[in-house]
Amino acid sequence: MKHISLGGLDVSRIGLGAMTMAGTYTSGGGLDDAESIRTIRRALELGVTHIDTAEIYGPFHSEEIVGRAIKDRRDQVVVATKFGLVSHAGGGPGVVDSSPTNVRAAVEGSLTRLGTDHIDLYYQHRVDRSTPIEDTVGALAELVTEGKIGHIGLSEASPTTIRRAHAVYPVAALQTEYSLWTRDPEDELLPLLRELGIGFVPYSPLGHGFLTGQIRTPADIPDDDWRKDNPRFIGENFQRNLGIVDEVRSVAGEVGATPAQIALAWLLGQGDDIAPIPGTRRVTRVEENTAADGVGLTAAQLARLNALTPAAGERHSEANMARIDH
Repeated sequence: MKHISLGGLDVSRIGLGAMTMAGTYTSGGGLDDAESIRTIRRALELGVTHIDTAEIYGPFHSEEIVGRAIKDRRDQVVVATKFGLVSHAGGGPGVVDSSPTNVRAAVEGSLTRLGTDHIDLYYQHRVDRSTPIEDTVGALAELVTEGKIGHIGLSEASPTTIRRAHAVYPVAALQTEYSLWTRDPEDELLPLLRELGIGFVPYSPLGHGFLTGQIRTPADIPDDDWRKDNPRFIGENFQRNLGIVDEVRSVAGEVGATPAQIALAWLLGQGDDIAPIPGTRRVTRVEENTAADGVGLTAAQLARLNALTPAAGERHSEANMARIDH
């Protein structure tokens, strides 16, 4: 598999997101830790080097799964995890806290669960409006000096926050949603990241599963799945957004690929500084996703995909959008 650089950090250009291994889409039913571990190990066999998780996934369970999967394989893996959505001072999971004290508490827990002495890429999961970003990045820089983390990342940060953070210590990567149905980063974020030499890690590159073509009606989504409340999966928005999937399926038929592979191939074609992390907990899906590395799209096919109408509806619920730095 081809590799790219995220602010100096070498990674496979297709990674693996481990969020769903903790049951994040649903209330947790049907988890199969053994299959999740097999999925991570199969990804490594296929050339994936970039595994992404976070302490809030579970909480903590996803990191534990990753730690078990990479035991005796640590030197093959760029481990990325995130802090800041668990307050270790008593607030608990779901409380935004990027204070320097919380950063230090969080990193120790993640190191233990991951079974490692260092984290390659450590992200602030959401911007903490009560803690100046300079204070958070200052604490992270100290962890770099101590060897506990290798590189610093931000997730869902605004251009202003990115510039402020980068002025304190180089930011290696930004993580935010980017896909054929979420094109927002193209306006401001991508140009800024390229100006500053920061890599881009798109999460949900398959549109929370919508772009795979497997979801054709709202009934295909389990009742306890948070996508039931996502504006893009509801009512008229859902029906309009099927048009995006139908065009992706059409291109997939021409190429002899799956819709998921086309969505990923389009994303890879947007630059050599982009490393998506499609998430799955199944071996068959990781095999399908990583094969997108070998899918080629013609200029005409890329133009068709580029011309798709943006998705209808906000990309997150109102409560989740309120947590995003603008």
